[in-house]
Amino acid sequence: MTIAEEILHRKALGILKECYGYPQFRPQQWDIIRHVVTGHDAIVLMPTGGGKSMCYQMPALLDENRFTIVVSPLLALMNDQVNALLQCNIPARCLNSERSDSENRETAELLSRGLVKLLYISPEKLLSELERWGERVTSHIGLFAIDEAHCISQWGHDFRPEYTQLGVLKQRFPDVPVMALTATADRITRDDIAQQLGIVGARLFISSFDRSNISLNVTQGVAGQKTRHIAQFIKQLHNGESGIVYCLSRKNTEKMADTLRHNGIKAWAYHAGMSARDKQQVQQAFINDDIQVVCATVAFGMGIDKSNVRFVIHSNMPSNIESYYQEIGRAGRDGLAADALLFYNYGDVVMLKKFALESGQSQVNMDKLRRMQQYAESNVCRRRILLSYFNERYDCDCGNCDICNNPPQRFDGTTLAQMALSAVKRTGEKVGVSATVDILRGWRKAEIVAAGYDLLKTFGIGRELSYAQWNAYMLQMLQMGLLEVAYNDGNRLKVTSYGEDVLYGRQRVEFTKFEPAAVGRNAATKRTRGSERKVFDDEVDERAPLDKVLFDKLRDLRKAIATTSKVPPYVVFNDKALTAITRAKPTTREAFSVVYGVGAVKCEKYWRAFTSVIRQHLQGQG
Repeated sequence: MTIAEEILHRKALGILKECYGYPQFRPQQWDIIRHVVTGHDAIVLMPTGGGKSMCYQMPALLDENRFTIVVSPLLALMNDQVNALLQCNIPARCLNSERSDSENRETAELLSRGLVKLLYISPEKLLSELERWGERVTSHIGLFAIDEAHCISQWGHDFRPEYTQLGVLKQRFPDVPVMALTATADRITRDDIAQQLGIVGARLFISSFDRSNISLNVTQGVAGQKTRHIAQFIKQLHNGESGIVYCLSRKNTEKMADTLRHNGIKAWAYHAGMSARDKQQVQQAFINDDIQVVCATVAFGMGIDKSNVRFVIHSNMPSNIESYYQEIGRAGRDGLAADALLFYNYGDVVMLKKFALESGQSQVNMDKLRRMQQYAESNVCRRRILLSYFNERYDCDCGNCDICNNPPQRFDGTTLAQMALSAVKRTGEKVGVSATVDILRGWRKAEIVAAGYDLLKTFGIGRELSYAQWNAYMLQMLQMGLLEVAYNDGNRLKVTSYGEDVLYGRQRVEFTKFEPAAVGRNAATKRTRGSERKVFDDEVDERAPLDKVLFDKLRDLRKAIATTSKVPPYVVFNDKALTAITRAKPTTREAFSVVYGVGAVKCEKYWRAFTSVIRQHLQGQG
């Protein structure tokens, strides 16, 4: 490191502690910051919660004469980021469709006078504003940061046409560095981002995709009992904590929210069919901790900077690993323990394959769906599969997924497989999974009787197993290739040549034992094992005992301050900082100022209120 770089680094560390309350940068952050402040372009792949925003905020704070433009796709994300920066006394503004012309003019004037360091702007607003500002403002632009950069690529999982205009930035401002940031992009998407933005020679920074604080769990074969399992999971393991439940359809979001409310959980639906006002109300209530759970389609969450989401549940399998990884990344952004729970069944595969085949890029989408299916069906460490998708090597099992903590038990399933295969054969291979299970269990449904399937020799032969058990074992038969689905012929089941070998006794098979109590089991194990795993090398000892009573008192104080200040609670202090304060129990200004996550600005604002509550709590204990 040169003398000039060493001076710059010391200055950056001073700002980091003063404004943010952090003692050091996270891995790769300083390398990225140093690269762009010297005028070079960068593509940054960093997991959600990994510290992407610091990479483009710090360059603006290091250069007294220039500001950074942050292109952001959602209004909520802009507002969250600006509120958080203002809490740290960092001058930030945003420009979007909600701002009036007078506000836009005021912002332009502040920019020209060097009184704004970070400007958040929507992609569709950016070029028109650049034309209006003129050189008086544009000459002070120090960096273009393109957040959620996968949106510019046709291969990305969330392509947005309005992002395509950003390619002209490098043409108009060739000397201004461009930083493209995303949490999820495979190789083809990364290459396309560079091409679209005109930064083909940009240096690629890839941080570890390992979010070790998130426990990965998949539950297969649960159908009708799914909502009951979800309610049980939330009440037993995350009572009062924030979470998201993703559903495939608008109708399912509303049904899920109703079910959770009937179970005493504050939950609301969020989907594209709602009015903008209703969506904004739900989003704001969630951000402010006024509701516990949002049941949403995938439209929700990309722009949410809420750090204290403790769980993400997928009630259906996503269509690709990029989407899944980004969505589970909304949990545990503060680095504390969090859960990701995925429900997976045969119906998801049928529906998603139909969507993929009907899409404009059927081959690519089918390949991505196949990788997602392999993840859900795996009997090996799920984190290893997830990280290998992003070309990251992981040499050992993670110890924080359902496979690692509860290795599946296997048994000889040949007889059960023969029952099911025989039932399919005897119908003339004219039924799907659900009807096959009904035949095996001897259910005299109208359609079964009408087709004469109740007269088959296999009718009722497997009645000793529950619907959930048969559903799980049928799914395993599909996974192993004993059966295949004729997607172009009413989703009927067909017995493969391998299946015939098993049916006629030429081959034996093993099944993984179905465990009906699988939901939440690994999460409970994680409380003793996974909670000790740390994402970043900071000063918070997560293994030390936590005074839950004091934590709740401080959380109530945080909520009261946030309500008065009209900001989300996690903008005051995130859960990680609040946990550090709870463990440190500072009773003086000096002691409060050195706690992790407490910068000089927040110390001055809040030390009296927090230390007062702590002193009262300690006196009450004495």
